[in-house]
Amino acid sequence: MSDNTKKHRSRTDRARGGIQLSGVSKTYGVGEAAVHALTDIDLDIAPGELVAVLGASGSGKTTLLNIAGGIESADSGSIVIAGQDISGIKPAALGDFRRDHVGFVFQFFNLIPSLTARENVEVIIELTGRGDRRRVPELLSAVGLADRGDHFPAQLSGGQQQRVSIARALATDPDLLLADEPTGALDVATGREVLALLQQTSRDGRGVVMVTHNEAAAAIADRVVRMRDGQVIACETNASPVDAATVRW
Repeated sequence: MSDNTKKHRSRTDRARGGIQLSGVSKTYGVGEAAVHALTDIDLDIAPGELVAVLGASGSGKTTLLNIAGGIESADSGSIVIAGQDISGIKPAALGDFRRDHVGFVFQFFNLIPSLTARENVEVIIELTGRGDRRRVPELLSAVGLADRGDHFPAQLSGGQQQRVSIARALATDPDLLLADEPTGALDVATGREVLALLQQTSRDGRGVVMVTHNEAAAAIADRVVRMRDGQVIACETNASPVDAATVRW
């Protein structure tokens, strides 16, 4: 058995679920004003796999991410996360499912400015009823912020704020982590730190989907999905993902 095969199996053995999108389409507006944001998307993401979604602005990347995470609903097709099809469930149940299974990381952090880094992680546990507050110091330590728990967002750098947002996303122990342009507001050095965290998160057994316009950042992924005009135009397997610490752009 090759080292790569052993690595893949060990990841899969630790994982709780992946995501499968089949025939997913989404249109905004009607008639001549209709915009076909997604057209007949088929995409499988395995547990423990990091997938980068690349494309120009307006290509459908963020819509794909929002539908994959249950923030938006598809017009047609199925979305299966951790073995459950979420495409037909009611909004309230969908919110519960998203809370229990999906973590989100956004480009602009979305931290609460009046709460400390520790409190920003704790609040998601309190709101969802999932996770363990006793793990918050461990999560902050894992993202390199063990000594910043009592700092407010304004006292943290952009990279540190994004790392808090990743700790928050992981606080409920989700099966799937979705990241929308997570390095878009960061310089290269801090961007590398965030990419390293995403890479490690996938190696710990979660499916990770990262939307980006950055070819260099996408090089850390196991696969690169390229989109144009709401369609997947290429899906490339990366036999040797780049270590995040070496990424340059």
